[in-house]
Amino acid sequence: MFQDFKHVGDRPVAIQVKEYVKRLIIKGSLQSDQKLPSTREMSGLLKVSRNTVIAAYEGLEDDGFAYAIPGKGSYVAAMAGHVAADQGGAEGSFTWQIDWKARMNDYAVSAVELDRMKQGIRAPKGTISFTSIAPDEQLFDLGDVRRAFLDRMAIEGQMLLNYGYAKGYKPLIDYLMRYMENKGVDLSGKDMLITSGFTEGFDMVLSALRPSARRGAAICENPTHHTAIKNLKLQGFELTGIPMERDGIDVEQLEAVLQKQPTRFDLAYLTPSYHNPTGIVMSPAKRSAVMSLMTRYQIPVIEDGFNEELRYSGAHVAPLIATAGQGNGVIYIGSHSKVLFPGLRVGWVLGDRALIDHLESIKRARTIHTSTIDQSILYQYLLNGNFDKYVKKARMEYKRKYELTKASCETYLPETQLSGDGGLHLFLTFPSGVNTHRLLEACKEQGVIFTPGDRFFIQEGEGLNTLRLGFSRVTDEHIEQGIRIIGEQLTKFL
Repeated sequence: MFQDFKHVGDRPVAIQVKEYVKRLIIKGSLQSDQKLPSTREMSGLLKVSRNTVIAAYEGLEDDGFAYAIPGKGSYVAAMAGHVAADQGGAEGSFTWQIDWKARMNDYAVSAVELDRMKQGIRAPKGTISFTSIAPDEQLFDLGDVRRAFLDRMAIEGQMLLNYGYAKGYKPLIDYLMRYMENKGVDLSGKDMLITSGFTEGFDMVLSALRPSARRGAAICENPTHHTAIKNLKLQGFELTGIPMERDGIDVEQLEAVLQKQPTRFDLAYLTPSYHNPTGIVMSPAKRSAVMSLMTRYQIPVIEDGFNEELRYSGAHVAPLIATAGQGNGVIYIGSHSKVLFPGLRVGWVLGDRALIDHLESIKRARTIHTSTIDQSILYQYLLNGNFDKYVKKARMEYKRKYELTKASCETYLPETQLSGDGGLHLFLTFPSGVNTHRLLEACKEQGVIFTPGDRFFIQEGEGLNTLRLGFSRVTDEHIEQGIRIIGEQLTKFL
């Protein structure tokens, strides 16, 4: 016994010793009231200092796993509720096996079936990967983030480590409300809820708007964000997709669908700026036309404020919620995750005050509140004026990569139709005979992977000749090399 202790990493050795002995007690290797080796003896057995063992024994006492008898040493405490692992089926053991798969409900089963990450593309180290559209962490200004954390802790200290509010950290809410007002949004009658990223906010809105007596019905662009498709389906919504044109959703088809079924739809999900996956920015004319239709048919709109800051050229285009004026029919879900620090997991929902009131209660019931530390760091970072400086730098770098990726596609994939007005990716449409899953397999053998585009379409079998090419985390050399390899493999299919 005590021969298998291994000191690992930079963790305090006393804690490692304490946890090692604790595991022996829980497994039954050390019995109740058994005397532990003396501190001098244990230090020799484990090859650690005696002071380390003394601290570990004190920790065991604090945790209720040991007790000391003055002048005699330390002993194993009797434990309630622990059954030794080697007792097997002995009387008093509660070991039994449950078939958890058989107990999963439809929601859990569907979540696995729709989980693209579990079905994701696996590739060896060194592969050129165009699958990510996350920001490049090399651009993160760590010094400014550290300063924001220290500044906020100096102001509020221990308060930030306690429970926060379900609605969110008020200084951040106030800042983001002004931020949205600067985008042209009329804040009359509106309020905001802070969430743990876009996805949580979207899921909460869907759960609040899902009809109780029947399946819901939603209208969206086709293709669209696969995470949105997953969550809409998990919440029981039937999806109707409207094709995309070069300047956004096909308004004529949208109107035709609404005229045919004027009372069917419970909501619309739209990404007007730097649409995922096509990268298209909806034109001002189409924004007005879409809002006119949504108003006429009284369909609430969930607007995904995806990548709005990554505009590389052209004038600012107001979000749909800004075109709604004092109207309350648009729910805007925002996040800086694709631009700034996705690890902070902070997003927001801006909408009618009555809606936010209900969402606040849903939030409190589910997760109590979004991390106050995360919210406060983001707030101080924004307050310090770092965001504009960072976005300017990020915009320049991503624009350069965008232009390099676009030029490489035009050189090596001349038969391909490109879309993407900004953001962190391009969407490629090949001639109809090309299957991008088969193309992916061929490219994977050559050390290149990408995201097949069919996962962004509503119906199975759609978009088999499309792919999304994320360039944000790929080096210049690999961008050109990877696209050249895709082009070489494509010629074999054509």
